[in-house]
Amino acid sequence: MFSVITHSPEETWELARKLAPILSSGDVINLSGDLGAGKTVFSKGLAVGLGIDEPVTSPTFTLIKEYMGRLPLYHFDVYRLSSPEEMEELGFDEYFYGDGVSVVEWGDKIEELLPDVRLDIRLLRLVDDEFRRIEVTPQGDVWQEKVDQWLVRE
Repeated sequence: MFSVITHSPEETWELARKLAPILSSGDVINLSGDLGAGKTVFSKGLAVGLGIDEPVTSPTFTLIKEYMGRLPLYHFDVYRLSSPEEMEELGFDEYFYGDGVSVVEWGDKIEELLPDVRLDIRLLRLVDDEFRRIEVTPQGDVWQEKVDQWLVRE
């Protein structure tokens, strides 16, 4: 696991933007953390890094929003799901194993449906409300290499 401290929403956004260039088709990112921890801020930075111009908002009520950029971005928010079966009704596997990048806010609620090879990111609020500790856990060798490019070599 890697841990990064950001001091503002802008730094969290920028950290995500820097991840985007190393993403490829079929990548899945699981974002977890309390309400207001910065999951959507992270998703917005990622979208800009993928060349997406339209505003990114949390898909809390629609469950998924699709955006077109260098790669398609499939932005899920599964906070309101009552069971993983609801995710199956969406045809999640077509997204997770498709030609875009899937970002799943509250992915810990459907962990059994997430691919084994993925990037887990947990955002934690620190004492100062603007500060975040971002815990990055690569699942699989491919993600270990990508995280090395993103965080270690930077």
